[in-house]
Amino acid sequence: MAHCISDDCTACGSCIDACPVEAIKEGDKYSIDENLCIDCGACVDECPVGAISPK
Repeated sequence: MAHCISDDCTACGSCIDACPVEAIKEGDKYSIDENLCIDCGACVDECPVGAISPK
């Protein structure tokens, strides 16, 4: 199961560096490619606003 990023995302970039498979893409609100996400949860711990959760 992939993770998803909510509208609370501030596009700070913390999650991108944490993702071991480069599944997170930049934008006004970042997004996670569910085909690449390995559900490791590394991004969840790095998000300062708690915008990432399991889908």
